[in-house]
Amino acid sequence: MNIRPITPAIGAQVDGVHLGEAARNPDTFAQIRTALLKHKVLFFRGQDITRAEHVAFATCFGPLEDHPVVGSDPEHPGLVRIYRSDSKHSYENTYHCDGLWRPAPAMGAVLRCIECPEIGGDTIWVNMVQAHEELPEEIKQKIANLRAKASIEHSFGAVMTPEARRKLGQDHPPQEHPVVRTHPETGEKVLYVGSFTTHFANYSTPDNVRHGIDKTPGAALLLNYLLSRATIPEYQVRWSWQPGDVVVWDNRSTQHYALNDYWPAPRKMERAGIVGDVPY
Repeated sequence: MNIRPITPAIGAQVDGVHLGEAARNPDTFAQIRTALLKHKVLFFRGQDITRAEHVAFATCFGPLEDHPVVGSDPEHPGLVRIYRSDSKHSYENTYHCDGLWRPAPAMGAVLRCIECPEIGGDTIWVNMVQAHEELPEEIKQKIANLRAKASIEHSFGAVMTPEARRKLGQDHPPQEHPVVRTHPETGEKVLYVGSFTTHFANYSTPDNVRHGIDKTPGAALLLNYLLSRATIPEYQVRWSWQPGDVVVWDNRSTQHYALNDYWPAPRKMERAGIVGDVPY
């Protein structure tokens, strides 16, 4: 196995391994998991694997999760088909970590390219540990104990009928998470707000608010500043897909953005999301 870093901040390409075999070899899988914690996202070219092998490899990390809107492949629970061929609209072209609207957002994901455009359709991943590390100290102190709400209703629900959107919100009510979470395996501090985040839950305190302008514009401006950290190129790696590529990422310490610049060419991906833990 050869592991080659792609950028100083995040990402490594892994060669010399077949993920179907890795799912059956604990030693090989252990090397991959160690590399994932170090590099946060791993890229594998030319993986000729079946859906069953895809699911088996992802399951080595833990149980798989379903999606309330997209659903799973009937024969492979937990394998979500992300097929973009009949609509220009995309939910993925925002900086986000998967399932922030869940009580326990995904630990990570294994994404496989089935079909992609000749040009366009890249995906960006961001090191949100570094995004937190390089914040000004006064901002770190200000957000250390803040918590924020995240919701699925204003994203996936936005294109639904009002009744369906409200039901989605009732079935999956907004969740509250720390603005800065601790990675459960590495102990790293992670800036943990993304496009599913709607507002701070505990900002309106005497330390933060003297007048109304501090409370509403002030909180919103701070949140928008924190969201913008994901857009800094020095924290990013960008991947141009080829059919057969597989990417594995740690959803706890990264965000990602799938570029929607390829319409009307098709883009077909399959993703296995891994159940995560409650952030603290």
